[in-house]
Amino acid sequence: MSTKTIDYYFAPQSPWTYLGHSRFAAIAAAAGATVRVRPIDMGSVFPVSGGLPLGKRAPQRQAYRLVDLARCSSHLGLPLNVKPKFFPVASDDAARIIIAVDMHDGTEAAMRMCGAVFAAVWVQERNIGDPKVLDSLVIECGLSPKRGEQSQSQAVQERYEAYTQEAIDTQVFGAPSYVIDGEIFWGQDRLDFVERALRP
Repeated sequence: MSTKTIDYYFAPQSPWTYLGHSRFAAIAAAAGATVRVRPIDMGSVFPVSGGLPLGKRAPQRQAYRLVDLARCSSHLGLPLNVKPKFFPVASDDAARIIIAVDMHDGTEAAMRMCGAVFAAVWVQERNIGDPKVLDSLVIECGLSPKRGEQSQSQAVQERYEAYTQEAIDTQVFGAPSYVIDGEIFWGQDRLDFVERALRP
């Protein structure tokens, strides 16, 4: 079994992270790898990495993104609304709640919470910018209703900022990024390479 660690950098509102999440979790589990859940603020990463928020990208890039999302969704057999009701959406609170779950309940629960947040945006037409929706997702994941309140703590905020800075220092520029032994694998379409990197 692998003794490797994977730093999992993502933004909670990323459709590509949603499309890769369950497969990534299965690959990591099969390899016995340790996952470190790292939600980050892409709004802080983009100015450093040269990335642009979706609305500022060239029209042809925006159009291709919709085609590719539909293509990947179909290929992977995963439901996805390419233009969900609540997107773009502020995702800082969702990131913080995932961190709070990670701190109090561990990695497995945090990964479950990630999946719930991603599906809320891309499948269920729910607003992850609404604290009440996040509280509902916590309950649906079988976790303590205290997590919402705890997610607003200074400790969680400091961890969120630290993860974002860590991503910048590691040269991460997009979501999802899977980092193994300092090597970045960007995008859910690179999971085959992640799987190979985890082999003994």
